[in-house]
Amino acid sequence: MDKPRAFFGLFAGLALASAVASSATADDKILKALIVDGQNNHDWKGTTPILKKTLEDTKIFKVDVATAPPKDTAGFAPKFSDYDVVVSNYNGAEWPRETKSAFVEYVAKGGGFVTVHAADNSFPKWPEYNAMIGVGGWGGRNEKDGPYVRYRDGKIVRDEIKGNGGSHGAQHAFLVEIRDKEHPITKGLPEKWLHAQDELYDRLRGPAKKMTVLATAYADPKKGGSGENEPMLMVIDYEKGRVFHTTLGHSVGAMKCVGFQVTLARGCEWAATGKVTFNVPDDFPTAEKVSTRP
Repeated sequence: MDKPRAFFGLFAGLALASAVASSATADDKILKALIVDGQNNHDWKGTTPILKKTLEDTKIFKVDVATAPPKDTAGFAPKFSDYDVVVSNYNGAEWPRETKSAFVEYVAKGGGFVTVHAADNSFPKWPEYNAMIGVGGWGGRNEKDGPYVRYRDGKIVRDEIKGNGGSHGAQHAFLVEIRDKEHPITKGLPEKWLHAQDELYDRLRGPAKKMTVLATAYADPKKGGSGENEPMLMVIDYEKGRVFHTTLGHSVGAMKCVGFQVTLARGCEWAATGKVTFNVPDDFPTAEKVSTRP
């Protein structure tokens, strides 16, 4: 064999090996996400496909869906440990005891968890779940469950006043304001951006321990709101696990907001890995203009 041909053959072999190695590395970066739905007082049949598409369009996630039975959850037992992050689009009946124990173990040992909108209404009597989500609403929550959390005079405050947990005014587009500009989820986002028409959750309350508020929105009394700057995006440390809590996403229309989709994707990546590689797109909303996708 002549030397040039042998060299070319060696070069081609090395190039192929390099390509295979690069492909394997890329495949290793794909994160496995599980969306849980099946019961919700919101349109989970319409919104779960948007959650799934949002994550898969990033090319970072492979997404499965676990749908609980419509009434009795007996036998509902997703294998949480197979996934890097679990996303809840669920607000319904209690899970079986074994499923709840498996979920707590999953997050406690380092699993990622993301709660979307009405998922923070779920399981008001489940202490571990309430610790994971930081604050929640409805289901009989009140001062016994923990404080309201608000942004006042440049800082986050815990308000211990008595009152029910969970309310919202009329749906409308509203301004989201970033309060933690250095967290991986919010770093690089505009300081203020206009979110598409949605329910602006207010008066949420809970243990709020090891919780960082990333962004807030003003619940305007003219729209039926609390008159407070309420938390919209939060992160919570639960033992070795990471939790991202977004109150946004009431409807299909609200989930088509680019701001919702980007913060969801970045929140899921952070919950799964502790890092964010997903960049802020050019069509992200501004303080003056809503941005949505078909």
